[in-house]
This record gives sequence, C-alpha cells and structure tokens, in this order.
Amino acid sequence: MRKINVLFLPHPVPALATPWSNDVVQAIDIHHQLSIFDREQPAAPQFAGIEAIVDLGGNITPELLTYAAEAGVKFLQAQTTGLDHVNVDGILNAGLLLAHCPGQLSSVALAQSAMLFILMHAHRYAEARQNFTDGQLYSPAGSELEGLTLGLIGFGASGQELARRAKPFGLRILAIDVRPIEEDILAQIQPEFLGGPDDVDLVVRESDYLSLHLHLTPETHHTIDARRIDLMKNTACLINVARGELVDEAALYQALLDKHIGGAGLDVFA
Repeated sequence: MRKINVLFLPHPVPALATPWSNDVVQAIDIHHQLSIFDREQPAAPQFAGIEAIVDLGGNITPELLTYAAEAGVKFLQAQTTGLDHVNVDGILNAGLLLAHCPGQLSSVALAQSAMLFILMHAHRYAEARQNFTDGQLYSPAGSELEGLTLGLIGFGASGQELARRAKPFGLRILAIDVRPIEEDILAQIQPEFLGGPDDVDLVVRESDYLSLHLHLTPETHHTIDARRIDLMKNTACLINVARGELVDEAALYQALLDKHIGGAGLDVFA
C-alpha cells in the first residue's frame, strides 16, 4: 500500500481534542505520512503536498478549504457521525471528496445512554432518589421491562446496538429504516417488525419506549412533531440521543406538562 501525505486537523477546542486525537493520530501514523496542523503557524504552507485531510469533528473553515483546494488536496475524512454541522457544499465545491464515519465513533455510547434512560424511567429514578434523600424507603415501585415495546426510528448502528442491549431485558423490538437491513443483522437481532418511513406512525402508537436514531436533515427535522406526540401512549417515554431538532421541543414540553406522555430521556437539544 502506498503511503499518502495526510494532514490531521485536531478539534479547534482543546478540551475536545483529546483523547480522540491520540487514537486518530496513532491509526494514521502507522500507515501513512502524517502531519498535524498547527494553528499557531501560517496555515497555507501546511497544505503543500497534502493528498488527504482528516478533520476531527468536521470543523474545517472556509479559509482552510481555500488553502486545501489551492494545494490540490483531493479527499477529506470528517471524523464525525452526522453532517448537519459540516460545510458539505463548501467541501464538495472546493473539489474534495468527502467521507464521514456514521456508527463507528459513537454507536455503543449512544446505545448505552439510551438504555440508561429507559432504565431510569422504568424505575422512576428522580422520584426514587428524592424519596431516598428524604428517608422514604420502598417507593416508588419500578416497572419491569419484560413484554414492553421499544420502537426504534432509525435502525442503523446505534439503533442496532440499543436493540442488542434491550432484548435481554425482554423488550419487543419494532424498527424503522429507509434502507434494507443486512440479513445477518436481522437474524441476530430478530426485530418483531421492520418497516419504512410510511410505518413511523404505527411504531409511534405501539411503543412504550420510542428511541430516535436518525441523522438530522431537512427531511428528518421534527420527525416527532405535535401530531406524532399525540399518537403516543400516555405512559410512553421518548428517548433522543441523536439530534435535538428531530423533535418539536415546544410540543414535547407541553406534552410533558400535560402528562400526555410518560416521560422523556434527552441528551440533545435544538
């Protein structure tokens, strides 16, 4: 394999640059000729002779894109899952091929977070913690997950990882995706239902836990809107570890105030 000249762009926020930078640098340096971009030095000369850029977080600026295009860089690898914050048009218009890595960086962490929210909701964690602080024991009683339904809107890497963690708890799996899912994955996870975009309402109605695993695009914006929140069971819980703008937050807030749904587990916001 020919070694190529790679320029690594660390994340511009130093606190976010590690430890992920270390892993990326180590992986590239084994196979290719690696340079690390230094924001304290003149930018343009650092792109000379570079064939590919690896951009941690997909944060390359228009100015740096101009230097990359002038230097003849042909490829940019954005180390990110979603592309909603990446200057896709600018990168493509600069003549670079663009790739990213959905599922490879965060699918297990997202699935674990979603499973945590499910368990916290089932066992009424906030109320139980307050009762314990107040010296009130034995209440509230939690709910068992056996036989309840987990709906997955998006059945890519993080949705599949959540399904693998949910099945041992006895949750039924209903899933939605826009693409065919590989037969070996279906054989392993065995969802009770796998549908397409036209089946979202059905899954929303049936779910005791509804978990979102979508990229944010103009088509997926407010996938869960006031109408779909109204379809949910009044005991159901919405889980969102993907992108905040997949949900109409005002409608969700009102539904929680009105106790129209049973709860929400969120680690992303619009």
